[in-house]
Parts: sequence; C-alpha cells; structure tokens
Amino acid sequence: MVIFNNTTSSSPNFLLTAFPGLELAHVWVSIPVCCLYIIALLGNSMILFVIIVERSLHKPMYYFLSMLSTVDLCLTISTLPTVLGVLWFHAREISLKACLIQMFFVHGFSFLESSVLVAMAFDRFMAICNPLKYATVFTDMIILVIGLVICLRPVIFTFPMVLALKSVSFHSGKELSHPFCYHPDMIEHTYSSPWINNFLGMFLQLYLTGTDLLFILFSYVLILRTVLSIVAPKKQQRALSTCVCHICAVTVFYVPMISLSFTHRLLSSTPRVVCSILANVYLLLPPVLNPIIYSLKTKAIRQAMLQLLQLKGSGAPSVRRLRGQWD
Repeated sequence: MVIFNNTTSSSPNFLLTAFPGLELAHVWVSIPVCCLYIIALLGNSMILFVIIVERSLHKPMYYFLSMLSTVDLCLTISTLPTVLGVLWFHAREISLKACLIQMFFVHGFSFLESSVLVAMAFDRFMAICNPLKYATVFTDMIILVIGLVICLRPVIFTFPMVLALKSVSFHSGKELSHPFCYHPDMIEHTYSSPWINNFLGMFLQLYLTGTDLLFILFSYVLILRTVLSIVAPKKQQRALSTCVCHICAVTVFYVPMISLSFTHRLLSSTPRVVCSILANVYLLLPPVLNPIIYSLKTKAIRQAMLQLLQLKGSGAPSVRRLRGQWD
C-alpha cells in the first residue's frame, strides 16, 4: 500500500503534522518516539508469544489479553509509516485514498480495543460475581463467538463513516493536526458543511465507546458490591487485585481518546500543539503501557517472561519446557 503520494493527482492531498513548531528538531524528537514504538511492538509481541507457548495461560482471561495485545500491535503498525515518514523523511503529503484507508484502520482498531476491554470487564465480572458459572460460560466456542463479534462490530460501524467522507469534497493541501489521519481532523477541511459527518462521527464515538464505557463502569459497580460483601479482608484484596490491570488499561485508553475527540469537536480554538500532544498520547500510551502493566502486575505472565529470557540466555534448544510449569 502506497501511503505517501508525491505526484500530481486530481484527488486532494493532505499535509501531515507531527509537532508544530519543532519541525527543525524532528530528528531528535524521533528518538523518544521510536523508543516508544519499539517498546510497544516488543512488549505486545512478547505478551502474545508467552500466551501462545505457555499452556497454563490458555485461559479466558489470557485469551482476552492476547486479543488486547494484538489490537495494540495493529494500531501501532497502522500509524508507524506516516509518523516515521514525517519525522525522518519530512514526507508530509498523503493522498485522500491513503488517508481514508489509514483513518479506517485507526478508528477501527480503536473501537476494537474498546470492545476487547468490555469483554475483559465481563470476564472479571463473571470470575468474581459468578465464579461457579465461569467455566460453563467461557467455553472455547463462546470465546470464539465473542472474538468474532468483537472483530465485526467496529468494521460494520466504521465503514459508513469512511464512505460518508469519500463522497464529500476536500480542500487540497490542507494541514492536518496529526501525523496520521483522524476523522474529526479531516472533516474540518471539507468544502461543504461538516455538520453531517461531524454528527456521524460523534454518534459512533458515543454509541460505541460511550456504551462500552458505561458497561464497564456498571460491571465494576457490581464487582465492588460483591467484593464489599466478602467478610475476609485478604479475600477482598485478592479479588480486587485481579482487576487492577484491567482498570489501568481502561484508564490509559479512554481518557486520551475521549480528550482528543472532544478537543476536536467541541473546542475549535484549541492550540494545534495541544491537539498534537493529545494525539500522540492517544496513539502510543495504551500500546506502550498495557504490556508493562500486565507484565508487572500479573504473576503468571511475569514468571513466563523471566523463564523465557533465562532459557534464551542459557541457549536452551526449545521453549517447550515452559509448558505446565505454572498454575
């Protein structure tokens, strides 16, 4: 897929922007950005690899975690070419077609991550509130069905948003506020009134992520009520500790995403540098922090990773010895 378009074309082109006012320092700025990308790619890849090779992690909770890591990997890869293209090669120009494709993947994977977080909240709800039914509800077939629904849901709702943008006319050569294509940023540069497209994007944002967030909050209200009914303080602490990672993942995902969306749609006078900072936080914070959080707070993941590193350092011929070592 050709991302950048440096040739003359009848279709409108956009100019991507990384950090307004720091164009001369892009080489230096690219160093921490590249480090964050490397952490995101390696961290999520390690989580996936550990869950695949370690049989004791073949459980619903870790299946959903593998889905989260996969989505974070895809979201990172979908923006990597344009971000590094702007920072390294000053390749700011992008065609409308390439921009729409990237926008589809960025929003699609964002909605997908929201759906995965909902599934993880349901997993924690069943594990704490209905532990006796947990094994009968989360069978392999049910998890497969949940995975298919999670994948189809953002595609069904994101595709109309892309089609609606494809039918409108844009100003050519306009500067976007980010190094990737983002729906609220693009509709500001249409010839016609952006009200319809803005309303559609806002509706999808509220309908998908808004209802997801409400479901997650409702799940934790029920979880908290169940935990408070437990008499033993140690059991209360143990039950809540299983939710810490998920709560952190929900926070680092929803806070930057909602902040960026509302900044574009409701605060039109916001400085571009603020939008740029929010965009990069929204882009890199979840993929970078999620594997770190789950590695530090989940004992089974941490032990499996340490064992993998020890086996690699000692030159062990196979990682199959990992299987069956942990409960």
